[in-house]
Amino acid sequence: MQKANKTDGKRMAREILFMCMGVISACFGLKSFLLPEHFIDGGVTGISLLVSTLTGWNLSYLIIVINIPFIILGYKQIGRVFALKTAIAITALSLALVFIPFQPITHEKVLVAFFGGFFLGGGIGLAMRGGCVIDGTEVLALYISRKSQLTVGNIIFMLNIIIFLFAAYFINIDTALYAILTYLSATNTIDFIVNRLEAYTGVTIISEENETIKLFIINDMKRGVTIYKGEGGYLQKKDIDIIYTVVTKLELSKLQDRINEIDPNAFVVQQQIADLKGGVVKRQAFH
Repeated sequence: MQKANKTDGKRMAREILFMCMGVISACFGLKSFLLPEHFIDGGVTGISLLVSTLTGWNLSYLIIVINIPFIILGYKQIGRVFALKTAIAITALSLALVFIPFQPITHEKVLVAFFGGFFLGGGIGLAMRGGCVIDGTEVLALYISRKSQLTVGNIIFMLNIIIFLFAAYFINIDTALYAILTYLSATNTIDFIVNRLEAYTGVTIISEENETIKLFIINDMKRGVTIYKGEGGYLQKKDIDIIYTVVTKLELSKLQDRINEIDPNAFVVQQQIADLKGGVVKRQAFH
């Protein structure tokens, strides 16, 4: 039990570190690059920037207000811990925009678009590594993808196209084109940090509490599981049920936390999955 608590403490410290680094990186990208030139990005942050540019409203408030529906959706679809961490990270970003005195770095528009997207995307990616998001688009895309044949990437791309069209119409074409450069820079940075936003992770679990873990995955996470019949080969031979399931990166920390609660001694193997088809990974709706 003491070992499990120590492991939980290390994981929590690592997640907090990622969240803090993500907030600082995103704040730097916004204040030192995008905001001074009135550039925008995709996602909820892009919507906030667009509204701020058109109305003059404070970006710090808009980031919180516009993300509230996505935090609620994250609570319903992924879990309370995820929603709480996301709310904290978004609030921290809002406060950082007010209190951290980052200064403009350059006024060269191409550099602003590239590095603004780089640091903003880096912040989003680091926050995801910390088990939360600072841009609610990912949560909405994950929710829609489970009720349609579209992938998370497809949905985010379509949402951002709408944002860029609004920018072209209400501001100007140049701003929309630079926004696309910012978005591409941010997306590639996120991909580099989290190994693709919509990547899935295959999880193999060997535990004495396999039935409880299986029911949690099926009933709480609404995921499918496959049970392999195996035989222990260390010290003593005995029949064991091996659980295999596939989850998204956003859900991985939730599954890890629950496994640790149920059985701190469970043997867990995780493998990145490049692609998948069928099953109850994309089509399963939440209740």
